[in-house]
Amino acid sequence: MYGSHQILTALGMDDGPGLAWVLSIVMLTVAMRIVLIPLFFKQIKASRGMQIMQPELQAIQKKYKGKTDPSSREAMGRETMELYRKHGTNPFSSCMPVLLQSPIFFALFRVLYNLQPIAEGTKDPIGPINASIAADIENSDLLGANLSDVFMQTDDWSVRAVILVLILAMSATMFFTQRQLTMKNMPKAALEGPMANTQKIMLYALPVIFLISGVNFPVGVLIYWTTTNLWTMGQQFYTIKRMPAPGSEAERLLNEKKAAKAQKKGIVIEEQTEIEPPKPAGQRQQPMRKNRKKKK
Repeated sequence: MYGSHQILTALGMDDGPGLAWVLSIVMLTVAMRIVLIPLFFKQIKASRGMQIMQPELQAIQKKYKGKTDPSSREAMGRETMELYRKHGTNPFSSCMPVLLQSPIFFALFRVLYNLQPIAEGTKDPIGPINASIAADIENSDLLGANLSDVFMQTDDWSVRAVILVLILAMSATMFFTQRQLTMKNMPKAALEGPMANTQKIMLYALPVIFLISGVNFPVGVLIYWTTTNLWTMGQQFYTIKRMPAPGSEAERLLNEKKAAKAQKKGIVIEEQTEIEPPKPAGQRQQPMRKNRKKKK
């Protein structure tokens, strides 16, 4: 965050308290998400593999339904892991970007939460953020709400109103980001079964959890989380539009768009027909009646 602020001031923004410190959080978020782009595409690939393998996974679960003996449980686990290897995915791949963001999230939370004690000299500096810099960050605001302000720790209702808007923006962007991935980029087979039900629960549960816990987040953390949600939404929109999952609604729309463009150019796209298996070579021997057989 300090390095981002240095770049912004070098580009002509005012030093000291002001908008530069607010934008430094946005710049930090964008820089971090750019670094995580390769992992994002691995996450998309893993999620796509999980979606495609759902029918096979449900078949395995149905095969061993009601069987609780150790040999059956072991066989089910072995077949499931073999299925994951076949599709090159695992259930934890989609969690990696979130896990890698966690250290930055908690570090930013710690810095913003301790700005006032550092500025007052009651706590040691954190890296380059000494008392004077901490005071500058502390006095930087977004629409009247300082970066270190917390909903539950302020009595100013104008500041609380700004924080509440940020909490709602954070939760709403999280909901629409998950809904975009779940509803538009999943085949029909992946929208059924226990795993799909879990995803639907998480679709509503996570935004509600952040909505409730957001009253304990500093304004700077809310800016960070809203920015990363918006980045994810845009990244997913591009990926879903260009590389939709097979069998999804997004793939159907992409195929319709390609067909419409081809039709304007006068190109006819032929539908793929099922190829008949090759006929056996040679003439089949016809059955012969007994009375037609030659006598020896």
